[in-house]
Amino acid sequence: MASAGVLRACSFCSTLTVTTLPNSNSKFNSVMITAAQCNDSSEDKTNKMVTSEKQQGKRNPRLTRSLNFCGEKPSTPVLDTINYPIHMKNLSLGELESLAGELREEIVYTVSKTGGHLSSSLGVTELTIALHHVFNTPDDKIIWDVGHQAYAHKILTGRRSRMHTIRQTSGLAGFPKRDESIYDAFGAGHSSTSISAGLGMAIGRDLLGKKNHVISVIGDGAMTAGQAYEAMNNAGYLDSNLIIILNDNGQVSLPTATVDGPAPPVGALSKALTNLQSSRKFRQMREAAKGLTKKVGGQAHEIAAKVDEYMRGMVGGSNACLFEELGLYYIGPVDGHNLEDLVHVLKKVQAMPAPGPVLLHIITEKGKGYAPAEIAADKMHGVVKFDAMSGKQLKVKSKTLSYTQYFAESLIAEAERDEKIVAIHAAMGGGTGLNLFQKRFPERCFDVGIAEQHAVTFAAGLATEGLKPFCAIYSSFLQRGFDQVAHDVDLQKLPVRFAMDRAGVVGADGPTHCGAFDTTFMACLPNMVVMAPSCESELMHMVATAAAIDDRPSCFRYPRGNGIGYILPQNNKGTPLEIGKGRVLKEGSRVAILGYGTIVQNCLAAAKHLQVIGISVTVANARFCKPLDGDLIRQLVEEHEVLITVEEGSIGGFSSHVSHFLALNGLLDGKLKWRPMMLPDRYINHGSQREQVEEAGLSSRHIAATVLSLIGENKDSLHLLKL
Repeated sequence: MASAGVLRACSFCSTLTVTTLPNSNSKFNSVMITAAQCNDSSEDKTNKMVTSEKQQGKRNPRLTRSLNFCGEKPSTPVLDTINYPIHMKNLSLGELESLAGELREEIVYTVSKTGGHLSSSLGVTELTIALHHVFNTPDDKIIWDVGHQAYAHKILTGRRSRMHTIRQTSGLAGFPKRDESIYDAFGAGHSSTSISAGLGMAIGRDLLGKKNHVISVIGDGAMTAGQAYEAMNNAGYLDSNLIIILNDNGQVSLPTATVDGPAPPVGALSKALTNLQSSRKFRQMREAAKGLTKKVGGQAHEIAAKVDEYMRGMVGGSNACLFEELGLYYIGPVDGHNLEDLVHVLKKVQAMPAPGPVLLHIITEKGKGYAPAEIAADKMHGVVKFDAMSGKQLKVKSKTLSYTQYFAESLIAEAERDEKIVAIHAAMGGGTGLNLFQKRFPERCFDVGIAEQHAVTFAAGLATEGLKPFCAIYSSFLQRGFDQVAHDVDLQKLPVRFAMDRAGVVGADGPTHCGAFDTTFMACLPNMVVMAPSCESELMHMVATAAAIDDRPSCFRYPRGNGIGYILPQNNKGTPLEIGKGRVLKEGSRVAILGYGTIVQNCLAAAKHLQVIGISVTVANARFCKPLDGDLIRQLVEEHEVLITVEEGSIGGFSSHVSHFLALNGLLDGKLKWRPMMLPDRYINHGSQREQVEEAGLSSRHIAATVLSLIGENKDSLHLLKL
């Protein structure tokens, strides 16, 4: 194979040897396609690359350079000359390969100091360089699906000096963001949107008479979502010029690993891509077909094209024709770590006059070039600060587990006693904790891929057969399946249980992952029971409650982060709660604070602040948004002058339901002062969760200050409480 871009990693050290070519101005005469994995059992059992005749015959002298992952700021002489993509245009192949090594060093060094998404960006380093070298961004548009692989892209597009601020308050976003840079053609954070957005841009370009290129970069994991197929189907029909790059690394780029190791994308597409990668005969015969195309040329081009199509059908069968049946011209597989191949193929595609939609299939390795990432179970997908030399993450030890883990342990405890309980997640086994459930009950846990719509209706189907499905999906991801929740579950009163993780503000992932809206869109459904625990113990009781509800759907939300250390039920087995009943946690007078969810802890802290200056406050835990505890609300209204409702959710949620109850029952007709506290009606940018709660005005200090303003206390009280 070509010596360009060959990476050799040692599992026992943090040094990587990169083989590079000396500077060369040589031209390339043919498209060279290589694959990162060749395991044809009949012809090639040694996992070797396909090598072109030309490359075997001519080998350039090799220069080796060791990458520096010692934790010190690396030397980056080529990268130091790059501020924007235009500065890459005249780099030789050897310089581009040096740039790839320096970019890897820079990414590892930066993320080791800040935390963030690591391995996805390492896997597309060569691709990022090739794209910006060949195409003319920002006029040519690059859309990164999901976007957590865009760190190299950010470094090369004028943001290197701010990479130390990534995912921090007022710093760079962890995903592409349109208002951050003109090079970020489309904002991302959720999966499988790039082809749809790219097609829209391509059609918009055509209508406006422009000539720029549009490139959508999507992973094989993201290809498990229906929207990707909808977009490819429409792209084939509209036949607009669009370049789709399928980044095939054999992994869903999400925290989806099982307890025993990484999980590949699920579904038939994953198997088809694997067959395409491993079919050495297919690639060789296809090259022969392309060679024939070049030789005959002219009027015989159509005949050669038919030969090419015949080779696909004869060797690859339905696998090779998968994308072309949708109307896309398929090229690949190409070694995604071979810059020589990538640059040449991209230039060929760029030069096509009117190709219509083209799909370029590249093979990459997630975490490529950094040994700790390559061997880690989750490929070091998302990391906290870590030691660059060893890859050991510097995690702060906590006395408590995460809410995610408490949910998983509680669900396991329920499933031990009820064999009808099953669990569903959308390529998020690690993120939802269901990898623990899968370890215990492998036949009762279902990973449906990045397909939230399917997950919901699949769960509905299970419910019709008398099973008890728990569908665990992040709050912000469940937005993608709302129609299925409404139409397929709630309308039919099917007892599907929704566990909505990452509810409320989520910290560094920012607005794309903020779970602000779930209470609003779930509680508006007529048949849905809507709950939120105030602590980890109550979460376990709500898991038990959901398991016991068998005549309608239910849901419960819980945040990112760790529990507060509350005493857990024996063996993690909760006790079902009475539906629609909250409880008073602290008795007081004059002012009542009614909290919903874990924000109740801030309400209790506010009460302690106020106790210091002699103000006694009642604090109640609503537990349920639907059905509301009307008796508790009446009691709070009758016994207090002021009622404050507090939630870590958007307008239209818990406080809205309380306001309707108050108004319809005439409880606002007297002297009651009622104030709702919720997330502001805007998106909150990335930062720490504590900073986001402060920005939202939902800290204990803000709650206490709201109380003081309503009872007419003077400014001296605010100063006493340091508010």
